[in-house]
Order: sequence, then structure tokens, then C-alpha cells
Amino acid sequence: MSASGTAAAGHVEHMLRQVTPGRYDAYEALLKALADPANGRVWMLLWHGVPGSPDAQYGTMEIDGVGYAPCVTSAQELAVSGWNRAHEVVTGLDIARALYPDRSGIWLNPHAPGGGVGVPWPDLRRIATGLDRMPAGPLRLSEPAVEIPHFYALLAQNAHRTTPIRSLRRVWVQPALGAPYLAIGLDLYDTSRTSVDAVRAMMQQSIAAVPEGLPVSTVAMSDEYDPVTMWLRANARPFYDRDAHAGGAAPAPGYGFPPQSR
Repeated sequence: MSASGTAAAGHVEHMLRQVTPGRYDAYEALLKALADPANGRVWMLLWHGVPGSPDAQYGTMEIDGVGYAPCVTSAQELAVSGWNRAHEVVTGLDIARALYPDRSGIWLNPHAPGGGVGVPWPDLRRIATGLDRMPAGPLRLSEPAVEIPHFYALLAQNAHRTTPIRSLRRVWVQPALGAPYLAIGLDLYDTSRTSVDAVRAMMQQSIAAVPEGLPVSTVAMSDEYDPVTMWLRANARPFYDRDAHAGGAAPAPGYGFPPQSR
């Protein structure tokens, strides 16, 4: 193996050794190592075929109902694992882009004492699209408890004037690392540039009503891979719904306002 390959393996393996239960900072450092286009390589284990062949297929394993493709972090680990079929050396970026759309993660060094470390598909997506663009998981998601009825009312009022918006939802997001924040789910009739620009302007107009120091972000309800969006679709009813208004449906009690604390 080349000197650069040795350095790549050493960087990822060093970060992997730091990961222990609850050490989310160490896990985040591992993701950064995998995302490094120069040094973030893994040795993917092929169950069928050889690299580049039409029948090439990664191995698969399932942990707690989630699918993973096993891999190792160096040629040395490959030898220790006893794997006697073909393998493929790829960058973390490339394997992340290939696997996350199928909701499959990677499992690093499953042969190692303790069973190795799994990187689930939402984190592969973060690697593929940029670690700083999405919050660090695992996420704790819940109904917002912060009382800001003026902001919600203004947001609903401005959304009603912004025709691309179908509905709005809300969720309180607590990342594994970083400050918690309020996320607004934006459900649009279309995602054309004109529509997106109009919605961005609407949010900028509304954000003035947010209390100082309260972080607010947005997520697209059309994003089927965003864990925040997935939670919103499954657990949160809209606090603004244009179609319900058009149909003459009466708003539910507390419509546009957070639930009362008990």
C-alpha cells in the first residue's frame, strides 16, 4: 500500500479508536475523517464479484432493523478480519453518496473486539452533502415548548400571503452536539427558484418576531431523507394549512400556537 494509503488508514483508524458510547464529539471527528476526500478511505467487502464488475455487490448486515455494508479501515484490518473474497477501496465521500439513497449505512471493522462501529445512513447523508449543513445526531425531537405565539401567528399570516406555501409544521431539535433550535417545516406546492425565493423572503420578514437568542431553522418537507422532516411528517400536524383554509375547515383549538404547558 502507498504511503498516502497508509496515512489515510491511520487517520480514520485513529478517530475510530476514540469512539466510545456517549462520546459524540469523537464520533463527529470520525465522520470528519471519513468525509476527508484525501484521507477518508475504507475497504468495502464485496460479497459477490470484483471491483468494477456488473455483479459486484457489497456485503450486508442488519443491526436493530437498520441495514449496513461491512467494511474495514486498512489493509492490515482486512488481513486480520480473515475476509477471503474481493474488496474495493473507496473514499468515504463516494461510499456515502452511493449508499445513503438506499438507506444503508456502513459498519467499520465488525471483526474488531467490541464489534466495531456503525455509521447509519443519515450520517452518510451528512458526509455526502456536508457535515455542517445538518445537525449532529442522534437528534432528540419534540413538540416545541417555547411560548412564542406572536411569531407563529405572524408566520402563518405571512405564509398565507405567500402562495407557494402549502403548510407549515414545527419541531424542537436537540442535536447531539450544538445548541437546540426551533425548526420550521416548509411544505411547498413547487420548488422552483421563484417559489423558493418567495419563501425565503417570507421567512426573513417573519424572523423579526423571534425572541433574541432563539435559533430558528427551516427544513423542506419534500426531503424524504431528512430525519427532522421524517419526524414532522409522522408526528406534527400543520400549524398553518392553506388547503384546510380553502376547504373551510375550522382550525383546531390552539391553532397557530404551541401547546399549553402543564
